Amino acid sequence: MIHYRIAIADLHAHRFEVSVTVPTPAARQVLSLPVWIPGSYLVREFSRHLGQVSARQGSRDVAVHQTAKNRWEFDCSGRGALVVTYPVYAFDTSVRAAFLDALRGFFNPTSLCLRAHGKESLVHRIELAGVPEGWEVATAMPQHEPGVWQAADYDELVDHPFELGTFWREEFLAGGVPHEFVVAGALPVFDSERLLRDAQRICEAQMVFWHGHKTKPPMDRYVFLLNCVEDGYGGLEHRGSTALIAARRDLPRLGQPEMSDGYVKLLGLISHEYFHTWNVKRLRPDAFAHYDYEQENYTQLLWFFEGFTSYYDDLFLVRSGLIDEPRYLKLIGQTFTQVLGAPGRKHQSVAQSSFEAWTKYYRQDENAPNALVSYYAKGSMVALALDLTLRSAERTSSLDDLMRALWRESLGGPISEERIFTRVAELGGEAVAQALHHWVHGCDDLPLPQLLERLGVRWSSEKPTLAQRLGVRVQEADGTLSVKQVLLEGAALAAGLSAGDEIVACNGWRIRKLDDLLLTLDQQDPQHLQLLVSRDQRMLTLTLALPMQDALARPVCLGPLDKAPARAQSLRRAWLGG
Repeated sequence: MIHYRIAIADLHAHRFEVSVTVPTPAARQVLSLPVWIPGSYLVREFSRHLGQVSARQGSRDVAVHQTAKNRWEFDCSGRGALVVTYPVYAFDTSVRAAFLDALRGFFNPTSLCLRAHGKESLVHRIELAGVPEGWEVATAMPQHEPGVWQAADYDELVDHPFELGTFWREEFLAGGVPHEFVVAGALPVFDSERLLRDAQRICEAQMVFWHGHKTKPPMDRYVFLLNCVEDGYGGLEHRGSTALIAARRDLPRLGQPEMSDGYVKLLGLISHEYFHTWNVKRLRPDAFAHYDYEQENYTQLLWFFEGFTSYYDDLFLVRSGLIDEPRYLKLIGQTFTQVLGAPGRKHQSVAQSSFEAWTKYYRQDENAPNALVSYYAKGSMVALALDLTLRSAERTSSLDDLMRALWRESLGGPISEERIFTRVAELGGEAVAQALHHWVHGCDDLPLPQLLERLGVRWSSEKPTLAQRLGVRVQEADGTLSVKQVLLEGAALAAGLSAGDEIVACNGWRIRKLDDLLLTLDQQDPQHLQLLVSRDQRMLTLTLALPMQDALARPVCLGPLDKAPARAQSLRRAWLGG
């Protein structure tokens, strides 16, 4: 058994003190810390937060040799247990690492627990010490005894985050499985009953989706760990839990029955991470059959495991009755707009985006919209295109059928891209499989307007914002107008604007907001603007030509077709009703 003792050493210094006991160590025992956490595809170098590593074997000090950024070797003698001790600085508020202060603690074992090489298959235990009076502990890891939790092996250990502190918690049943919901940092007006009720509806709908009413779900217990902050959003999936972060203003409020956009966004996040319980934590890329925690794990399949999950997250909100059809179509339209507004979609496929996530998607800069496409956003649109194609084909099937078929035949395990395409061909024919291959590995726009029309949904465009017309993304703050990103093929790029520029004036007038540009138009020459720009303390004059609105991509708006054929209405009801 590998035993970790994780002590809260100093709340104000944000420091855990960790010791790991390794029984019968090798003569040259190796321990290492993961450099990344599954579900977040970036090397994050968690070992940078470890302090001095020391070791003992009985009463004898053991020599420590650091052989890599995240790896240590120990000279052991005999069969006595090796005890390695080290401090860990924890002040990362995200769902990926570790955090500790006087109000709250949180950690993923990937940030705290060194891996004992050659011992990964042993039982691993975590013992917590020094927990402040009044604090509680929440995790999906089974409890072995008071203050001690146990995992079957190292893989299971690091797949269980811990929440510590004073928080709200409650339980519900879904599919016969106990679910616990933990919320930290909520305002007093938080409507806990509503959140619990809505989360239960999402979970029950997804349970039925994957298993019907008879098959046993793959987990015995599930835990939602939600940390509420002033401003934040994100989640990370685990086999029996998820860690979430959201703005506390997005929580439902007592006495306010309306469904705010922020709360819909939060429910979509809950739905997304819960769907990952099946799609990526169990049904997963064959490259993830066994994780390598010390380097990148490449796959071209995140368009399926993240993109298709992004498709189903909001779809389950409408299927479970939490939002109506018009609101769902509005959400799809927003995703279309996001994808079509990024020139990078013409230069990177979703398969490439998946493979290059380690260097591009998770390291975005001012040129990101021009260089990459989101395997989340466009991946979800690929899922929609495939679903609508299957539903409207002569031998009607659906993406639902594909997901469940892949689950059954893989026994909820690793799958390859070839297997996905093979099952698509079986459901919809070889032409559909070839179309999917083109959508995944090509850079063309998807034929969604025509596919939506088959299900009685109208595709139209709204008036673009000035920023969309110009091909620029800006920040308006503290009375200044700063350029954040300049898009390829846009008027802003043609004018010579660059990320980091501050637009000071236009046509001789001081400017503080982008829309103010139009207030300075010269009626004698309404198509050109003279911009005064500050760049690296130098002043530049640039001429910007206003483009014709009709020549640009516009925000997408979706709605039901008037007098849609009966078959289209029937297909749409089946799609949205599941």
